[in-house]
Amino acid sequence: MGEIAKSLIILGAALIVIGLVLLGLQKLSLQGRFPGDILIKRENFTFYFPLGLSIIISILVSLILYIIGKFK
Repeated sequence: MGEIAKSLIILGAALIVIGLVLLGLQKLSLQGRFPGDILIKRENFTFYFPLGLSIIISILVSLILYIIGKFK
């Protein structure tokens, strides 16, 4: 039962950190302004893919999972 409690505490802490990062991004209004984002505008078509933000989120999630793995 102790391992489950420890995992839940770590998961909760990770969710708090992710929430704070998202709030910080919102206050800085950096969403959609990262280098590497793809934006294609045509007459009747707009395509937007946040590649830069996706890479940053991937790095953060990988780092969090690495840290969680170190504590087990």
